[in-house]
Amino acid sequence: MPKVSMTVNGAAVSGDVDSRTLLVQFLRETLRLTGTHVGCDTSQCGCCVVHVNGDAVKSCTALAMSLEGADVRTIEGLANGDQLHPMQEAFRENHGLQCGFCTPGMIMTSVEMVKRKGFNLDEKTIREELEGNLCRCTGYHNIVKAIAAGAQAMGAKA
Repeated sequence: MPKVSMTVNGAAVSGDVDSRTLLVQFLRETLRLTGTHVGCDTSQCGCCVVHVNGDAVKSCTALAMSLEGADVRTIEGLANGDQLHPMQEAFRENHGLQCGFCTPGMIMTSVEMVKRKGFNLDEKTIREELEGNLCRCTGYHNIVKAIAAGAQAMGAKA
């Protein structure tokens, strides 16, 4: 089997993978980073979003072999030790979750959204940008509130 090497959450990693291995499988099964979820297997739900070289990517659509040398950040690598990332803290404070299954993908999408759109996000922008992320439990109200608060907190730390 071929070997793939990349940086995941700041650490150099490598592993033998089948050429058909998806990034989400590599993260969950090889590296045991199970915060990245598999929700639909069709790239529609967004539960598997991670950052690849700074961009939000649905890891169920990326082949691990295609990411040789890439910099990957998962939900496990977002916090700074025991200090939650401002977006994680905002989701906690604003109860931007219910069952929590979609939460890692929502947070990773939100962090990248702030990077692209800035710290002052209105509800319309947030809802449009979340189009590729599904939550089956909530009405998105607290998720939108959490993202707006998280964006503001990220701006305050910048």
